[in-house]
Amino acid sequence: MLIQGWEPLSGQAKKASCGCTKEPGKAQEPTWELHSSDWKSLLKGRVMDLITSTTVLSLLFGSLGTFGLFWLLQWMRTKAYLRNAVVVITGATSGLGRECAKVFHAAGAKLVLCGRNVEALEELTRELTASHASQRHTHKPYTVTFDLADPKAITAAATQILQCFGYVDILVNNAGISYRGTILDTTVDVDKRVMEINYFGPIALTKALLPSMIKRRQGHVVAISSIQGRISIPYRSAYAASKHATQAFFDCLRAEIEQDGIKVTVISPGYIRTNLSVNAVTADGSRYGAMDKNTAQGRSPAEVAQNILAAVKKKRKDVILADLVPSLAIYLRTLAPGVFFSIMASRAKKEQKSKTS
Repeated sequence: MLIQGWEPLSGQAKKASCGCTKEPGKAQEPTWELHSSDWKSLLKGRVMDLITSTTVLSLLFGSLGTFGLFWLLQWMRTKAYLRNAVVVITGATSGLGRECAKVFHAAGAKLVLCGRNVEALEELTRELTASHASQRHTHKPYTVTFDLADPKAITAAATQILQCFGYVDILVNNAGISYRGTILDTTVDVDKRVMEINYFGPIALTKALLPSMIKRRQGHVVAISSIQGRISIPYRSAYAASKHATQAFFDCLRAEIEQDGIKVTVISPGYIRTNLSVNAVTADGSRYGAMDKNTAQGRSPAEVAQNILAAVKKKRKDVILADLVPSLAIYLRTLAPGVFFSIMASRAKKEQKSKTS
């Protein structure tokens, strides 16, 4: 049986090719040669294989290059989004607000820091200026002192804020107060105070600054809410109510002003290691004055501030910054409300028992 493309040589060719003679009693094995046409086919196949592999590699490296270029452009855009942007931060003197001031300042933003304590604002300004004195792309912050619990002060504060740079690019509604107490023991005045600081104050400031954003068709409103704006836990009624209201208001706002080119981001953190619980109000309006165990084990405010910075850069609409269990509780509340309510009732009994024992 002959192999296709090969054929036996003639007797003379056999001798010439092998240089030997047939031995008596032994069969001479045929010698094969490759025709020129077959050499061409084989060479053509090898060339095609080479071209194909080269094309695949070119496509692969081209795709990687395109992805890399896209990532680089996105990184440049997000970096440029904050550089020289006018960023207003409320509650900037302590905790999460202070850490937000640090990261936004380092990113090159022009800050307007807001709070109730003028000395604390001035101290923060000096700290930021000194820490980035050698950097070319940082700016000395402005400060505006006012109390979100005072409705009359907010309009004047908004005017003062706009006078700093003439406009606002990003408003970070961070200021807030926490609460600890039973519903039965809590006075309505305490409920109103928590709502005033956590809800009415931020929306009043937002409404005061919105017209200038809409006029420029440019702006970004950030609301620092809480995981308790999604789920409610016992003995936090006033706080949870204020954060649920915050979530609802800014969800509505996002839909209404998207056509004006304004972005809205709602951040819902879990527990953060700050003095929020220490400064919380109780049922009678007094200061709670203690660090909760969950708060003490919470995330670092510096870490959360970096997460907020990243969310603002990416213009994300809704962000949950909580551990696995609180995040799952949100879905449990929706998918299996009966189970969620039972868990919360058990938690309330346990917490009440620990207080009385």
